[in-house]
Amino acid sequence: MFKQTELTVATQGRGTYELSHDVQRFVADSRVRTGMCHVFIRHTSASLMLCENADPSVMRDLEAFMQRQAPDGDPLFTHTAEGPDDMPAHVRSILTQSDLNLPIVEGRCALGTWQGVYLWEHRHAAHRRMVMLTIHGE
Repeated sequence: MFKQTELTVATQGRGTYELSHDVQRFVADSRVRTGMCHVFIRHTSASLMLCENADPSVMRDLEAFMQRQAPDGDPLFTHTAEGPDDMPAHVRSILTQSDLNLPIVEGRCALGTWQGVYLWEHRHAAHRRMVMLTIHGE
């Protein structure tokens, strides 16, 4: 069986947005018991991550780390057409992930106890992000 849908995620600027419930709902509605769920973001300045979902300090620490790696307004960058966070957002998305593969076991994504699926918005402005979900299984 093959199922596909697209989620629209309205972000409010830089930060993380949990998608776990939307992904799990799509898997449950598909009635696939065993298979794979592929999650893909259709953007170059936002990314996906599988991360700790219990302690919000993890997200703050990840953002602090990324600010050191790809700071806004770094004079190294010449691609600034959309502002000082433009090129750092592209670097951040390359250093992270544009897709995730999640196993489906007994009709659910087999996430660990403390794992969540997140969209990580790397731009300061609000955006509408498109995330494709594709399920293969039986």
